Amino acid sequence: MTIRVLPAAVASQIAAGEVVERPASVVKELLENALDAGAKSVTVDIAAAGRTLIQVADDGAGIPADELMLAVERHATSKLVSADDLYRIATLGFRGEALASIGSVSRLTITSRTADAPAGRRLRVDGGIIGRLEKVGAPVGTVVSVEALFYNVPARLKFLKQDMTERRAIDTLLTRYALAYPQVRFKLSEGGTSSLQSAGDGDRRAILAALYGVDTARQMLDVVAEEDGPSTGSGQSYKLSGFISPTALTRSNRKEITFFVNGRWVQDTPLNAALLQAYHTLLMVGRYPLAVLFLEVPPEEVDVNVHPAKAVVRFRNPDKAFSFVQRATRRALLAYAPVPQVAPQNLWGSAPSQPRMIDPTWSLAHEELSAVSGQEAGGSQPSTVVTQPSAFEKVPLLRLIGQIGATYLVAEGPDGLYLIDQHAAHERVLFEKLMAQHDQKAIPSQVLLTPAVVHLASASAKLLEDQLPVLQHFGFHVELFGQNSYQVRAMPVLFANSDPAAALRALVENFEEDEAPLQNELEAKIAGRVCKRLAVKAGQVLSPDEQRALLNDLEACASPRTCPHGRPTMIHLSVDTLERQFGRKGAR
Repeated sequence: MTIRVLPAAVASQIAAGEVVERPASVVKELLENALDAGAKSVTVDIAAAGRTLIQVADDGAGIPADELMLAVERHATSKLVSADDLYRIATLGFRGEALASIGSVSRLTITSRTADAPAGRRLRVDGGIIGRLEKVGAPVGTVVSVEALFYNVPARLKFLKQDMTERRAIDTLLTRYALAYPQVRFKLSEGGTSSLQSAGDGDRRAILAALYGVDTARQMLDVVAEEDGPSTGSGQSYKLSGFISPTALTRSNRKEITFFVNGRWVQDTPLNAALLQAYHTLLMVGRYPLAVLFLEVPPEEVDVNVHPAKAVVRFRNPDKAFSFVQRATRRALLAYAPVPQVAPQNLWGSAPSQPRMIDPTWSLAHEELSAVSGQEAGGSQPSTVVTQPSAFEKVPLLRLIGQIGATYLVAEGPDGLYLIDQHAAHERVLFEKLMAQHDQKAIPSQVLLTPAVVHLASASAKLLEDQLPVLQHFGFHVELFGQNSYQVRAMPVLFANSDPAAALRALVENFEEDEAPLQNELEAKIAGRVCKRLAVKAGQVLSPDEQRALLNDLEACASPRTCPHGRPTMIHLSVDTLERQFGRKGAR
């Protein structure tokens, strides 16, 4: 094939593919330009999740009229002079590609004015074609409008995800930068409805409350640390600030871990690993902390020119950065988070000091129990046998022995020993009861005496809005109650004594279990999420009556051996296996 130089338009679109992946990428580039310009107020308006319009307005320094045409040219920037500057970058942008890339795949309009100019200038770029410079009236600052994103590259347009997903990416991005720059006022709106607005008063915890809710923000622990950096001659030190969650507040994935390095949001695996190392031995396997951390290092100690979207950095001394983050967060964690105390009596079935949140609708219809004579030991309660046969012969008739570790039920069957996970079992019981009522179109609802108000992050609030009709069908009565806040006025009788806020939050959080078994059924998926959150938890002490009721209800389930997400509810140890383990039979 003949070697040829690509046309400028094709080269621009190829380059744009590295910089502009989705609407959130456009917002990020324009947002960083505004911050580099010294903006104190940034307003972002979008339409159709950024597909049809993205407009970013700031009150920064503005672009001089004689430089506006040059600003949309490729590799034109005011932030670099020589190659040496690449190794001590102190700005967010530096390549001079953003505006040119955006203009090549959209209809771009820039309106800008500097403080010393009597009027502003406007420039339009349509699919890479630069228009004529116009004189217009405008306030000091810059307004960039991006319309019809990817209109001339329909293949890229097809790769965009649903509006809800794209909108959530923009919401998350704005919230992160609002946390990193609390002295700047940020506002995000779509269709005239504001979903995020920060005061710009420097209070990071207030922004944290907007992201996670007031209760979560109140629990987050402050991290403040400083340490001398390497002797590079800059005289600058390593600094770490931000928030981490206590050990009792966790998530099932790493999505809530956010790092900024020198004011730039990065996705850095070693930094994440350093944070998780600080929590080593303090969290359950598969659980992760929430964290918003801001690392400041001398500019010459970090290389930001290693990723097209500038989302990855490389440290000159990675071991130094790793150990500093690990030690600083560990110190903060141990200083603020008390070691949890376990009441010994709770491990042996005595009444717990705190009231239990047990579902009152567990059926006790099968609780016809008869004591087995001659089996009392050491003053303990006599063993009992369930006399009613199970309606479904999915598991054999089981005799309850007790609870172990405040997490598992121990039961004996005709074919050996059964260990039952109380959380997974209760989850299955609740799920089948709720879906049975759903199939009969008869889900009883109970009005709450005091409505519960739940505040969600803007991204989560939008996710919840799409699920409100399904919630209504399941017996929840939820109303909008201010910006990103909802009021739960009624909930299903099945969850009458449960936490309404927990039920609502269950719909917008991710879980460790694979939801593939429910993926194609939205209603079943939502029911599974709510039941998971409201089921009894591991570590929750159950009374003997509650243990028996749970065992009876599990026996009556159509699929008692797994929870709705496919996790096993029980482990079976056959008599034959036990005999081999104790050496009563030879290995086979």
